[in-house]
Amino acid sequence: MKRRTFTKSTSMALAGATLASPAILRAGSKKGSELRIGFIGTGLRGRNHVRNMIVEEGVKCVAICDIDPNAVEETKKLFDKYKVDQPKVYGEHEYSYRDMLEKEELDAVMIAPNWKWHTPMCLDAMEAGVFTGVEVSGAFSLDECWDLVNTHERTGTHLMFMENVCYRRDVMAVLNMVRDNVFGELLHLRCGYMHDLRHVKFDDGNGGLAFGEKGFAEARWRTEHNLRRNGDLYPTHGLGPISTMIDMNRGNRLVSISTFATKSRSLKNYVANHPKGGENHPYTQLDWQLGDVVTSTITTANGETIMVTHDTNTARPYSLDFRVHGVGGIIDFDYGTQRIHVEGTTEAHSWEDANPWLKKYDHPLWKEFGEMAREAGHGGMDFFLDRQFIQSAKDDTPPMIDVYDAATMRSITPLSEASIRQGGAVQQIPDFTEGKWMTRKPVFAL
Repeated sequence: MKRRTFTKSTSMALAGATLASPAILRAGSKKGSELRIGFIGTGLRGRNHVRNMIVEEGVKCVAICDIDPNAVEETKKLFDKYKVDQPKVYGEHEYSYRDMLEKEELDAVMIAPNWKWHTPMCLDAMEAGVFTGVEVSGAFSLDECWDLVNTHERTGTHLMFMENVCYRRDVMAVLNMVRDNVFGELLHLRCGYMHDLRHVKFDDGNGGLAFGEKGFAEARWRTEHNLRRNGDLYPTHGLGPISTMIDMNRGNRLVSISTFATKSRSLKNYVANHPKGGENHPYTQLDWQLGDVVTSTITTANGETIMVTHDTNTARPYSLDFRVHGVGGIIDFDYGTQRIHVEGTTEAHSWEDANPWLKKYDHPLWKEFGEMAREAGHGGMDFFLDRQFIQSAKDDTPPMIDVYDAATMRSITPLSEASIRQGGAVQQIPDFTEGKWMTRKPVFAL
């Protein structure tokens, strides 16, 4: 497939300018230009991106690709709802996306199918010279991560890793606090993905129990990973926001990881107690490999430690369990917890409500565009994520969450699996920047 030719920025100064906030809101600023975009994977997550982008000035969706007819029909309804021209549809077979990349004059593509397709689709899109956005997932191997980096460096095609939680309102406020030295030099950070997904993993679409070929939506593919793998399968919603606070790959980098997992009990228990299950249901006889709680400790080049937890099978409220701890203070923040202690300000040995601090350090983007963002999905963070993608694709400039960040965060999954297999043995995290992290500058939300 031939690489498309893009208009390059004329100087690094211009590239820097396009990355600075609030330039993120200039997605339609190139008068007379039109970003021709395609979407691969139009399930629930893919349709969210479709909805956000097709209404933007200067953006035209020319094609979509999905082998699920129901997903295609639901996506086409969005074009009718927002009175936008219908796209060309690809989806005759699993590799129809390659036909789309070859036949359509695309400037950008958004990739959001099930996890196993993320890497091959990204590689094909970058080879085609199409600015690539990809939904979050863990990798299956370190080779996949290196393939992304090497393909980017060989073709010059950019890849944006679509980690939306980096744009969450409280996350961006705490990032401002870190940059304002509220907590002093950072020592330890905590994050994770704690989300009871049992109902998603055994969903037949009618209130029954099913996964694999008989499953509905993510139950068709996500549950299989629980059956065959043991590691942190979904690390980036927690690690992404933390990475911006420690300047990962931009003055700092992740160095090593050690991971442990508990026994696996919760999926079997869920099936046994389900109204359509029972102790003798076939799923209770399966040897589920994924530990119910997977805990990793990561070290960094600058001397911080990061604790990352994966827990998607137990009965618990949703949480990403953020903690930022420095020599001068600490904050715990999530949807259910907002507490802070700052030495010299907070009463000794006491917590105080963090909400006044979060309000004080509210990011200017949220102050100005929070109401506009509200309907974009996931509390508004998808608004900023998708606008950043559009801006970077239009200008063909490196995205704020780039291929090196994607490779680093995705590598946590295979490394955690290897560590568990070896009894928690420390695994070295590759330097996917090959030394460039020492001179690359922070760019996120400055």
